[in-house]
Amino acid sequence: MVAVACLLQLLILVGALYDTARLLHPPEDRRSRLRSRRAALEAAEQRLVAERLRGRIDAASYRERMRSLAERD
Repeated sequence: MVAVACLLQLLILVGALYDTARLLHPPEDRRSRLRSRRAALEAAEQRLVAERLRGRIDAASYRERMRSLAERD
């Protein structure tokens, strides 16, 4: 009887650890999606900085567009 109880406790512990590991580490496709989204936001930010440095947009427009990029998260 004690052996069965220990086995059940071990199974519950293994299940809890497995679930915790899955929650902490998202699947690969989600990671790649987040990475590509982050890269797209960074590229958009670099384009805005380049436009501002070249004088193609004014400061107010730059701030507004950067704020909209920050709110996309």
